[in-house]
Amino acid sequence: MATGAPLNEPAPDGTWASAKEADAAGARRGIVPLLTLGLTAALLLAALTSAATGAYEIPFGDVLGSVQHRLGLGGRPLDRVAESVLWNVRLPRVVLGLLVGASLGCAGALMQGVFGNPLAEPGVIGVSSGAAVGAVAAITFGLDFLGTWTLPAAAFVLGLGTVLLVYSLSREGGRTEVVTLILTGIAVTAFAGALIGLFLFFADNAQLSQITFWQLGSLSAATWSKVLAVLPCAAVGLLVAPLCARQLDLLALGERPARHLGVDVERLRLTLILVIALLTSAAVSVSGVISFVGLLVPHLLRMAAGPGHRFLVPGSALAGALVLVVADLAARTVAEPAELPLGVLTALIGSPFFFWLLRRTRRRQGGWA
Repeated sequence: MATGAPLNEPAPDGTWASAKEADAAGARRGIVPLLTLGLTAALLLAALTSAATGAYEIPFGDVLGSVQHRLGLGGRPLDRVAESVLWNVRLPRVVLGLLVGASLGCAGALMQGVFGNPLAEPGVIGVSSGAAVGAVAAITFGLDFLGTWTLPAAAFVLGLGTVLLVYSLSREGGRTEVVTLILTGIAVTAFAGALIGLFLFFADNAQLSQITFWQLGSLSAATWSKVLAVLPCAAVGLLVAPLCARQLDLLALGERPARHLGVDVERLRLTLILVIALLTSAAVSVSGVISFVGLLVPHLLRMAAGPGHRFLVPGSALAGALVLVVADLAARTVAEPAELPLGVLTALIGSPFFFWLLRRTRRRQGGWA
């Protein structure tokens, strides 16, 4: 009987890895603490830099002193103008960027784990397009039943509702197949695009400008009220997601092996799809459509530290927050005094990477057939 390399642990693509690959995976796991520490330090530095940088410069020491003063840990308040800029403009934007980036990064990691595909991202199940329909409808029809909360609320409800619709349409005989879920998501996304086009047809020039600005993605309208609107959803999603890490590792072996190992695959899939919808809908409702964060961040971490979801899920939240804070800082400083749309900037960087990722994946698999 022919023998091959021993099989020891699941590889990133869900197959069994050889001993050599297992050793490499073990070596990559050794960098997890260093990577976590590095991401945390980089995030703190990026947040501090973003809070200090802008048309009205505030030294790092003054930012730290003001924060310490507000927390009752000493420090000192700034002058009236600097205090207002820091606490009413900069810090809400930084904190909202942290929450949106963490939500999108974590949702991307969960999405790739559920679908067993490193090219998956939250938009596949229609959450972004559904949220866009809600926002565009609110703008076009002049809805104002919740005041300034109307647009985020409409985007959140429609985003969450679209995911539930996709899931219910793809469910058959008490089960949901991944391929059916993806194809249903594509169909519903196409229908949502048609609805958006219809709303654009009836919108006036002012509404078209507002719709375009929202679809391009931005954190420029950040306020503490928007931070508080996103915080509960982000907190719930980010706390629940790591609890499913071990089951996602087992699901990487395939649905049948996962069931034999005690995983309720259907329940897990439904739970994670709801978490993905909650995180993405909340993020998109306040920031507009920001693409590629949920695709790039988990894949880069998987390449660096391996496919284990115990690090990948929280690590993607941490790295997603870092990416969005840095991208937002670049968006508002690269072309001063103008501000680049955040969604455009992430797409400009993400699109070439996605193309490289497609070619790399195809090359490693020897083609798609």
